[in-house]
Amino acid sequence: MSRILIIDDEDYIRAMVQQMLERAGYTTAVASDGREALVAQGAVPADAILTDLMMPGQEGLETIMEIRRLYPKTKIIAMSGGGHGGVLDFLPIATQLGAVRTLAKPFSREQLLAAVKEALEA
Repeated sequence: MSRILIIDDEDYIRAMVQQMLERAGYTTAVASDGREALVAQGAVPADAILTDLMMPGQEGLETIMEIRRLYPKTKIIAMSGGGHGGVLDFLPIATQLGAVRTLAKPFSREQLLAAVKEALEA
């Protein structure tokens, strides 16, 4: 089964997403920001990366650009709970930078699994 790297600064979101993916049969790794994620991806590459956009340290858009540059075949899913359709809606920008799918928080288990499946097949 595919390996998914989950990047989010909120412990409970990382744990929830990790649990949902592992119950669906995926192998997971976690990181609390983009810098930590790049180290993890360099050590054991993931097939897909699920990244939050709003994080302290290295945020999601910068992380997407770095992953695209260093690991161009890795599929990226961006997730965000900020500003859907408003001034702080960065999900469309994440798509322009290379995310193959986006998820608006909060999302359901079904939405998460569908996004991961679609990203891996893209």
